Amino acid sequence: MKASLAALVGLAVFSMATVSPAAESLPKIKVLIVTGDDVGVHPWHEVSQTIRETLLAAGKFDVRVSEDPGIFESATALKAYDVVFLHFYNATLPTLSAAGKQNLLEYVKGGKGLCISHLTSASFKEWGEFHQLCGRYWVMGQSGHGPRSVFKASVADKDHPITKGLSDFETDDELYAKLQGDAPIHVLVTAASDWSKATEPLAFTVDYGKGRVFSETFGHDGKAATTPNVMKLIQRGTEWAATGKVE
Repeated sequence: MKASLAALVGLAVFSMATVSPAAESLPKIKVLIVTGDDVGVHPWHEVSQTIRETLLAAGKFDVRVSEDPGIFESATALKAYDVVFLHFYNATLPTLSAAGKQNLLEYVKGGKGLCISHLTSASFKEWGEFHQLCGRYWVMGQSGHGPRSVFKASVADKDHPITKGLSDFETDDELYAKLQGDAPIHVLVTAASDWSKATEPLAFTVDYGKGRVFSETFGHDGKAATTPNVMKLIQRGTEWAATGKVE
């Protein structure tokens, strides 16, 4: 199973790895992926590495991975990156310290980027301002999904830099539903949930101070994260969060 999954990831990344000489000559966008904890059914190590390979395949990113959320304790360390990509739910690890929370907020407010992936929005449940960062967030006992299945994801905004030219697509994944929150969000991708009987936002953006947040709920495991249009969303969403545009 591990061998076949590795082959699948490699094939998907290879199929998207054509990079123009212009992209190769531009300064790399510096990405920090923060991971290292999640619920047991989520193979966080597998998915975070898939995200890393997906970003590297675009040829635009310099990617580092930290499995210690304690990195938020250092505002200086954060400033070295253009965008933080959170693939993390603190199922067993403690929440961030007051300093760590403040550093992350100031990082985004000051004009940097943040990406939120899958169950990340359930993190730090006591931290109300993190909910504002996420725009929509998972609440245990309220949010949920039906059985994993193949479903159709629809592009809601075909003109946004992240989704421009992207077509509706099918993916084999969990369809997150009943995310909570009322902060203004810009919806990019939706799907009709049999579980909630509603159309749910699955990818969207949030403005926060001078910064930008891109959130996507895809990627239950490595297979789900290698759906071609999900990979494109990850690449484009990360670039947009970092720079405000997609080249």
